[in-house]
Amino acid sequence: MLDLNDFEFAKALNNEEFDYLSKHAKRVSIPKNTIIFYQEDICKEILLLGQGEIELYMYGESDKKIPLYALHEGEQCVINTSSTISQTPAIGTAHSLSDVEGWLISEEVVKYLMHRSSPYLNYVFSLFTIKLDALATLIQDIKFKKLDSRILEWLRAHPSHIVQATHEEIAEALGTSRVVVSRVLKDLEKQNLLKLHRKEIEIL
Repeated sequence: MLDLNDFEFAKALNNEEFDYLSKHAKRVSIPKNTIIFYQEDICKEILLLGQGEIELYMYGESDKKIPLYALHEGEQCVINTSSTISQTPAIGTAHSLSDVEGWLISEEVVKYLMHRSSPYLNYVFSLFTIKLDALATLIQDIKFKKLDSRILEWLRAHPSHIVQATHEEIAEALGTSRVVVSRVLKDLEKQNLLKLHRKEIEIL
């Protein structure tokens, strides 16, 4: 579990700025499988993630779930930050993949730090750069990469050659339908690239 002073931007704050942050940050614990905010919500506070993992996704046509990016400890969510600062609807939904620990800071705290601390301002802009790059890669993959390549890449990203996942879970992760995933997996099995088991896929 990270402390507030373990965040990279916090190390660059002067004593007055860090004391202000510490005084106004609220410690929070969020259970696994909790929706932290929904798409179209207007966020009131920003989460500084001290421990755990959060997924961000949006819903497209026909309520198709499209994954955006994952948030890890030591990070601050771009969608959450943008919605809070501008008081506009969030473009995605945030869902905790594990038990989460962290701190909530209000719009006023963020604007105070952005106004007084160049390192914090640079940190916020760097978040947008990193996550926008991830989103650009996602869009490029969806538009230009064949689904069989995307499925193989997703499977090979796991540490074990036995991946425990249902076709529905893969479809959600890649922003497509279960029927299409099932068809592609069967084609890959015919090519002897993998072997299908019940709720498991073996990479050959």
